[in-house]
Amino acid sequence: MVGSRTGRPPVQRAPRRPAGRPRSPRDNTLRLLVLRARKAWDRPLTAYYLIFGSSLLITVLGLVMVYSASMITALQLSLPGSFFFRKQFLAASIGTVLLLIAMRVPVKLHRALAYPMLAGAVFLMILVQVPGIGMAVNGNQNWISLGGSFQIQPSEFGKLALVLWGADLLARKQDKGMLAQWKHMLVPLVPGTFLLLGLIMLGGDMGTAIILTAILFGLLWLAGAPTRLFGGVLAVAVTIGFILIKTSPNRMSRLACIGATEPGPNDTCWQAVHGIYALASGGLFGSGLGASVEKWGQLPEAHTDFIFAITGEELGLAGTLSVLALFAALGYAGIRVAGRTEDPFVRYAAGGVTTWITAQAVINVGAVLGLLPIAGVPLPLFSYGGSALLPTMFAIGLLIAFARDEPAARAALAMRQPRFGRKRAAVRGSEGAAGPRRWNTMRRRASAARSSGER
Repeated sequence: MVGSRTGRPPVQRAPRRPAGRPRSPRDNTLRLLVLRARKAWDRPLTAYYLIFGSSLLITVLGLVMVYSASMITALQLSLPGSFFFRKQFLAASIGTVLLLIAMRVPVKLHRALAYPMLAGAVFLMILVQVPGIGMAVNGNQNWISLGGSFQIQPSEFGKLALVLWGADLLARKQDKGMLAQWKHMLVPLVPGTFLLLGLIMLGGDMGTAIILTAILFGLLWLAGAPTRLFGGVLAVAVTIGFILIKTSPNRMSRLACIGATEPGPNDTCWQAVHGIYALASGGLFGSGLGASVEKWGQLPEAHTDFIFAITGEELGLAGTLSVLALFAALGYAGIRVAGRTEDPFVRYAAGGVTTWITAQAVINVGAVLGLLPIAGVPLPLFSYGGSALLPTMFAIGLLIAFARDEPAARAALAMRQPRFGRKRAAVRGSEGAAGPRRWNTMRRRASAARSSGER
């Protein structure tokens, strides 16, 4: 047959498939960047850097915005323009010391401090209700005067006390295998929390009570509470909250201001509406740092509860999204620490702190955006208020200590040495290997220098 020497018909080969479209350099670059980001995200010290970096940036940006938002309020009160900034800076300095201490204190000592801290918080909350000692601010009896312009709000320290005490309590019961019974899961955690809630509600601070309730639910969730038990406690809390809101005209008016676009009769929604005005006038990049209009007496509590609105007006959407991204990074890092540890106390404490900071940030931002009622809680690490800043920074120190205490993170930190130390070690090693030769070389150089007449 033609075309075949053996007489056999030629083999019909299948046509070769065309090669796939070659990847462009841009696709390879994006893929490489994604792989590098995943690798960096899975490193042992990622949570440590996220917690430390995001909390530092939030605090520093908060100091800047406190100075900008409080200047007009201070001048209206015949005070220096930097009055509130100086107080906040002092609180941040003390909080930094507390953060460093919390970073270095062993976990056992944190557990030992849980019960004394809870007893101290309860004692201070009782003192708040004593006439002549406690004082009212904006209608809430939750403050103790320390003399002059310095005040303390014990309920803020109650959040930290509840986290440490609840984490230690649940960890002890888990070690004994008692959390399988619902009564051991609820008692005495729920009654102790209700004691704190009762003392707070005597002063009328509904916002702080909501945060403590969120911490309680976060601890129960981490402890593995059954759905029915969790739902039952949630139903009781919602019922009590509904009764407290329904019986208070002030709380009912705040609830009615959700989504308001007009101040309404008697300007009941003035603060909520002007917070929206501030955010709306900021645009994409804001009017500029210090150029806010709403802080000139239009927006109440511009440097405390509504500092996020001033941030949106002066730094725009870019500034507010940056703040939200920092809080999201902090929350993710806290969840990662709680999920990777094998120590029950660390898991409950890290989860409690993360629930506290995240829930408070959501409630504050939601109120400014008009999505939630105004609860009167500050934005963590950002708003003005030393009583809120000090325990929050101590809690951040706890998270950093827990992130450093992970086995992989401990190993990574142990392998690291200061550059100066590495250089000295390298020099010593080289001296041990070729010390006499280098010494002889130096002697020859020295003798050559002296022979040339140099002294």
